[in-house]
Amino acid sequence: MMPAKIAMLALVVLAACAPEPPQTAPAPATPQLSPQLRAIYGATEDDGRTIPAVNPKYLSEEKARQEVDYWTDKPPGTIVVDPWARKLYLVQKNDRALRYTVAVGEDGRGFAGKGHIPYQRDWPSWTPTQNMIKDDPALYGPVKDGLEGGLDNPLGARALYLHRGNKDTLYRIHGTMDDSSIGKATSAGCIRLFNQDIIDLADRVRSGTDVVVLTRAQSGQGTVPPGQPLPPVLYSADDFPNPQTSTGEQT
Repeated sequence: MMPAKIAMLALVVLAACAPEPPQTAPAPATPQLSPQLRAIYGATEDDGRTIPAVNPKYLSEEKARQEVDYWTDKPPGTIVVDPWARKLYLVQKNDRALRYTVAVGEDGRGFAGKGHIPYQRDWPSWTPTQNMIKDDPALYGPVKDGLEGGLDNPLGARALYLHRGNKDTLYRIHGTMDDSSIGKATSAGCIRLFNQDIIDLADRVRSGTDVVVLTRAQSGQGTVPPGQPLPPVLYSADDFPNPQTSTGEQT
C-alpha cells in the first residue's frame, strides 16, 4: 500500500476511535406567559406612582393569582395564610378561594393562629425596629426615624395590619419591591406579595377581616377535600425556627 494511502487510513481509524465532542446543553427556555398574565403583572399606575411590571423570569402560571378549589369551614372573606407553602388564600363561596403566592421571612413564620385586620394603608410608611438598627446601623441608621411610602419603601403599595384583640401583633401582609423574593423563604420579613397582587387583595378586604395563619402541622389544609391526607410540607424543620410572636415591625 502506498504511504499516502496508509496515512489516510490511519487518520480515518483515529477519527473513528476518538470520542465525540461534548454537546453543549441548550439554555433553558424562558417561560412562555399568556398575554393575560403579562397584562395582570404589567406596569400599572397607582396614586401617581408607576409600579414596574414584574420581570417575566419571576413569574409563572403557578405563581400567578388564581381561583382554586379550597375546602374550609371558614366563611367567605377570611384570609388564610400558609407560610409553609408560601401561599395566601382569600376564601370564596362554594369551596373556592383566590390564591396568591407570597414570600415569607422569619417574622412571617413567627406568628400563627387567629387575628383580624382593623385597617390597611396605601403606600404605608415604615420604621425599622431598634434591633434592626443595632444589627445593621449602616443600612437602617439613615432611616431610623422612618421612611415615607413610595417605590423605595419595603412595605410596597399596600399593607394590611394584623391585630389580635385590640393589640397590634406587628405582623403585616404587604407588597414588596423585591419581586425575586416571591415564592421563597427569605431571611427577614412578614408576608409579602407582588405589588400587583397586594393591590388586588387590599381592594377585596374590608375592616375586620379575619385572618388565620397556619402552623407547620396545618400546612396544606384546604387544598384537599376533607378526609384526604395533607400534601407534604415544602420545608424541613431546620428552615423554620421555633415560632414566636414578632416583636417589631418587619418588612
